[in-house]
Amino acid sequence: MRAPITVKGAQRLRAELEELKSVKRPAVINAIAEARAHGDLKENAEYHAAREQQGFIEGRIKQLEAELSHAQVIDVAGLNAGSRIVFGATVELADVETDASTTYQIVGDLEADIKQGWIAISSPVARALIGKHEGDSVTIEAPGGTREYEIVSVSYAG
Repeated sequence: MRAPITVKGAQRLRAELEELKSVKRPAVINAIAEARAHGDLKENAEYHAAREQQGFIEGRIKQLEAELSHAQVIDVAGLNAGSRIVFGATVELADVETDASTTYQIVGDLEADIKQGWIAISSPVARALIGKHEGDSVTIEAPGGTREYEIVSVSYAG
């Protein structure tokens, strides 16, 4: 099965890939050449650091190329799921106990970033939300214990 990814997520990964290929790869190649010019490579820390950095960059390029080639890009704005929660939904939750509000977008595993409020479709929170509707209550098992939330709103902005 192809991994789902939002249009914005795919754009972010393509931008990272382009940056690695056009900026970071050439910079590390120059750093290696410069370090080589300093002579003995056995005890040349700059050379070894640059080679290690090159390995990370090449590994990330391969990873991004593979992920993007196998991803299914989904235009969230084109989804018409109404108040039902599916992949790509932006969901506002209110903690029943504290009334604290939290907003998440359910995205592909490749683009998840909790700091940005993007949760992976495979996460326990997303799995608990999928198929529910605006106004529903949902119980989520979290590491800190069980929490109950009310689904305040569901939107598909892209």
